[in-house]
Formats: sequence, C-alpha cells, structure tokens
Amino acid sequence: MDKQTTLAFVLIGAILIIWLYFSSPEPQKQAIKRSGDTTLVNKDNSSNQAANKSAQNPTDQQQQATAPKVQSDTSALGKAFTKDQQKEQIITIENSLVKLELTSDGARIKRWFLKKYNTWYANSSAKANDFYSKHIDLVNSDEGDFNIVFVSKDGKLLNTADASFNSDAKNAYYLVKDSDSLIINYTLNLNNNSSIVKTYVLKGNDYAARCDIQMKNMGNIISNYRYDVVWANGINFVEKNSVDEANYSNASAYSGGEQVIVNVKTNETNKKEINGKVDWLGIRNKYFAVIISPLNSSSDGGAYIEGTEKAVGNQSGLRKYYNASLKVPFNNGNFQKNSFLLYLGPVDYSVLKAYNRNFEKIVDFGSLFGLKFIIRPISEYVLLPLFKILHNFIPNYGIVIIVFSLIIKFALYPLTKSSFKSMRKMQLLQPKIAELKEKFKDDPQKLNKETMKLYSTYGINPAGGCLPMLLQMPILVALWGLFNVAVELRQQPFAFWITNLSSPDVILTLPFSIPIFGIRQLSGLALLLGITMFIQQKMSVKDPSQQALIYLMPVMFTLMFMGFPSGLNLYYFMFNLFSIIQQYYVNHSKSDVELVPVANPKKSGGFMQRMMDAAEKSAQQQKATAAKNSKKR
Repeated sequence: MDKQTTLAFVLIGAILIIWLYFSSPEPQKQAIKRSGDTTLVNKDNSSNQAANKSAQNPTDQQQQATAPKVQSDTSALGKAFTKDQQKEQIITIENSLVKLELTSDGARIKRWFLKKYNTWYANSSAKANDFYSKHIDLVNSDEGDFNIVFVSKDGKLLNTADASFNSDAKNAYYLVKDSDSLIINYTLNLNNNSSIVKTYVLKGNDYAARCDIQMKNMGNIISNYRYDVVWANGINFVEKNSVDEANYSNASAYSGGEQVIVNVKTNETNKKEINGKVDWLGIRNKYFAVIISPLNSSSDGGAYIEGTEKAVGNQSGLRKYYNASLKVPFNNGNFQKNSFLLYLGPVDYSVLKAYNRNFEKIVDFGSLFGLKFIIRPISEYVLLPLFKILHNFIPNYGIVIIVFSLIIKFALYPLTKSSFKSMRKMQLLQPKIAELKEKFKDDPQKLNKETMKLYSTYGINPAGGCLPMLLQMPILVALWGLFNVAVELRQQPFAFWITNLSSPDVILTLPFSIPIFGIRQLSGLALLLGITMFIQQKMSVKDPSQQALIYLMPVMFTLMFMGFPSGLNLYYFMFNLFSIIQQYYVNHSKSDVELVPVANPKKSGGFMQRMMDAAEKSAQQQKATAAKNSKKR
C-alpha cells in the first residue's frame, strides 16, 4: 500500500479514536510520577515525450530504459558470439490478444503489444489510428529483453544479448489463430560443436508464450554448474501518472508457498536472493506484469532480484527499474533442456488464475497493519466475484460501482443500523448529560460517576456507534485495494466529466499547491464525497464538544481523496449517499429508537459498570493518598 493510502487509513483510525474519546465520559485526571549476480539494473531514462514518437520506433512511446551491456571478451567462443556477424532480423507474430516482435539479436523479445489496452495518450494523439502508437508495449528496452547469462570456463561473463542467433522462420510475419500454435527456433552455434537453442511456442488467444532452452555440448563452456535466465529491464512505464504507477510497482518471487516481494524506495537499491525452488518470478507495475515460470526442475537453483527507484526530472516523477533472474542448475552434460512459461499481460485475477500456477498471487488487494490475511480473502472470494458478476449484466463500470455500493450497503446494514441506533440514543441522552454537567460542574469526579451511571441506567455503550464502524474496516480496506488496482477500470468512462475511472476526475487545476497535501488538481467526486460526509456529521453529531468534527473530518477526507481514482471516489460518494438516506430514516423513526431504562442496570451494563467501578475506586485511592500526604505535612 502506498504512503498516501496508508496515511489516509491512519488518519481515519485516528479520527475514529478521537470520536470515541469525545463520546465517552471525561476521565478523572490523575497525577503521573518513556551474493553478487550477473546483470545490472539500468538507472537512466529519457523524459516522457511519448505522444510525439513515430510508429517506426513504437517502444519509444513511453520512457524506455536500456540496460548497460556487460562488456566481456568473447574470443574464447569464436566469432559466432558477436552481434555484428549478421544484420538484425525481426519476426512479427500476432494473435487475438498480443502483437510481438522477436529479434535475432540475442533471440530476445523486442516488443510485446497488448491489443486490448491503449496508451494513456492514444485518444489525443495525432496517430490514434496507428497500432504502434495506440497500444501499450510492455518491453522496456529498445533492443529487447529475456537473455541467457553465464560464466565461461575461463572466467568471462557472457550474455546472449551480445550474440546473433539464426532463425528457422520462413516469413517475417505470422498470424496465429485461436486454435493454432506457432514454433520459432533460434540457434547460436559455438565452438567445438556446441550450441544454444531458444524455442518460442506461441498460441492463439493467450498472453503467454513457452520458451525452451536447449544447451548442446555446453559442458566445456559453462562453469559454476548454472546459467541464468534474465529479464533485465523491468517493465515499461505505461501510465500518465508515473508516481501512482511507481507506488504499485515491484518485483517478486513465489517460493515455498509464499510471495517474496522487493519494493524499492527513492534513490536506493534493494537486492534479494532466493534459494531453492521458485515457482515463478515476476515484475509488475500498477496494471501489468511480466512473469517467468519454470516448467520443470530448472527452478531449483533459486532467483535473484535487484531494483532501484529514481526520480526523473521535475515533471516525469518516479521510475522503478528491476533486474530479475532465475538461476538454472546446469548438469554439465552433453544435452540439457529447460522450459519456461513467459507471461506478459494484465494483472487480471481471473486471467492469471486460469494458468493454475499461482500467478494470481501477484494481484495485490491491499493491506493495513498486517491484516492482509483477512483482507485478501474478502477481496478474492467475495468482492471481486461480485464485481465481475455485475459487469456481466451491466456494461458501464460506473453503474456497476453504484449498484455494487448499494449491495455492500445492504450487506453492512445490520452493523450500520446498530451504529446509527447507538448514536441516536446518545443524541437523546444529551439533555440529561447537559443537566449533569451543570449540576456537578465543580465536582468532575462526581460528574464522571453520575454520567457513567446514566449510561448504565439506559443500557448505552458510548462506543456503540464506533465499534460497528471499526468492524467494517476490513471490508472498506478490501474495497480500497480492489478499486485501486482493478485493471477492469483502466481507462473506463462513466458519465459527464468522469472519463477514466482509474484516474482522478479533475475539474480544476489550481495555480498553487495546497500546503502539506501538495494538491493542485481538484476532483469533482472528492468534493461531492466531502459534502456527503459533512451532511452525515451534521445529522449524527449533536454533542457541542464534538462540533469541530463536523468540519474537520469532511475537509480532511476531501483533501486525502483528491488524488485517488474516480472509481474509488464514486464508490465512497454513493456509499455515503445511501448512508445519509439510512440515517435520515433511523433519526425519524421515533418509535424505533427510544430512551428506556433497563430492568437491571448492574447486569446489563457490564462494561459500563466496570468502568464506573474503576472510576470510583480510583477516586477513593486519590482521596486516601491526598489525606496521607496532608498528615505528613
């Protein structure tokens, strides 16, 4: 969870605690007597001027990051291991979901376009109808990615990115239909009848490709009994708000049933080495991911992740760069074949789960104070399925969110009803409390005791209005995480000025920044959310000592929600609107909420009675201590 989101929930919790404090009787005051790896992460990137790039260089449409190549002496392997031996040959392959390019230089993936997802500037670009300018490319390097790296017998670090492979492809373009598959072989011939063969198998209607790596007679070349399969350049930057994108970017490995995550911070480098079996290795940004998953025992060697985050200019914001590699054990024999599944596509839960390889674990539903084990099941098995079911019947995601908020409101009705009733009883009790304050204004201890007795008489728990709200927190946090990272909402319009549910609905840009919060753009939905919260507070808060909360909470929440996605703000606005309707009904149902003394205050007021007894005992101890000190003097 990013810093702004964490701050938001910390403030929400603090406000709830403050509300509970002011709702409770005043306490009696008392005197109080405190291993190195094979490749490097690239750190330099160009400024974000993607909208004006031409189709001839489609990967330049976003900030491209090119990793510095390892300079090594390759003479021991002969002239075959040189990039300049032949001209680069590019093969373009297309299915219903992706359009990709393979290059003979390193037998790498040069470009990988997602046909269902557009660049953030696609609609405003002069080349909106051009495929390469319109669709996002996940490969974050002009030269491509997905290399093999190893150390030779004479201690030289070698990278197949520096080599020219020969392909058996007969054509430069292939269209793979849904029921078909395509096999492309790349071969690198070395000395002593040795060779490396990379085979790509691509299917129709699939975001993933299979890659087989064959090592033939490489025992006299590879040392250390291992080679690495490396994704060296992270994932391309594809969102307009790079800071928000960076907040959700990380690299991780799934090993031993757990996800090990590396998430770097500004101007630092973070490294993580995982030993043993690795089920998959992934790099993600907010909505998309690259995942490499071994299909055989090639994962037993472990993995290595290195990442760095860097601020790029005053306008470009943050960029995260990750280098991730799988360590593949090498048996030093005449022949070895290892297979990998390579996924480049959206962070879509249902799509990832369909691979049946735990890819869905890369989906981050959010967490708060270590409660991920509670929040994730709520999102994974309740909220997300409901969200998808609604969309099967309602095409507009904005309307889906409105209906979704109404359903959640009904689901939480028992809790909110109990909360509203408790607050209503507290409102009805305020005149009696005011009388006690006037009667015992010179005796705080007596006032405290009588107030507690009053609560006990009517069976009221001052925390009754707050506790149901706290019980809702796991659901609200789960919703927060779901709407923040749901790729389904990316670039989805709703109505009026709300054209993208995954970004703030900006209605005005200020010529200055609001202090502390650093806000310059005003969100229409955030303002509406603040207004509904003000109405709620006005309807529920009647205690004069709590009047400041009526203005404080709406202002703080409005400012905090200014930078959040409009889909998230739409949900909370509608949820507040439905809560106002419910609260109005409760407040005007006189027969439903009444102040009635309980039959046996001592027994029914358990918690309150203990508080009252503790306050009385404390008062007696203070009086005894004061009398003893007086005698000593």
